[in-house]
Amino acid sequence: MRLGIVRGHVVLNKAVPNLEGTRFLMVEPVTAANLAAGNGVGGGKTLVVADHLAPDRGQMVAFVEGREGANADWPKDAPVDAYCALIVKDVDFPLLPAEHTLPGTEVEA
Repeated sequence: MRLGIVRGHVVLNKAVPNLEGTRFLMVEPVTAANLAAGNGVGGGKTLVVADHLAPDRGQMVAFVEGREGANADWPKDAPVDAYCALIVKDVDFPLLPAEHTLPGTEVEA
């Protein structure tokens, strides 16, 4: 499982029947250095991720790749290589500054 930041959405014209209702996100993986800096920058190569959780642009998500990504639709056969498994609310990373809020998780008073 890796962390990434949602940078956009993909719209399909046609899809295989097993993918009907599935959203597709453009996700930029977060490098350890950028996670430690807490700067909201990903730094990895952007990839397309299947999704059923509907995170907003700029939110951090965790995604799985490979066969694990396709298993999210089991027992159906889903032709995907990556799946958004969860929306990240908070990260406890030892090198992350103590006074840090993840982009997209700000709470208005």
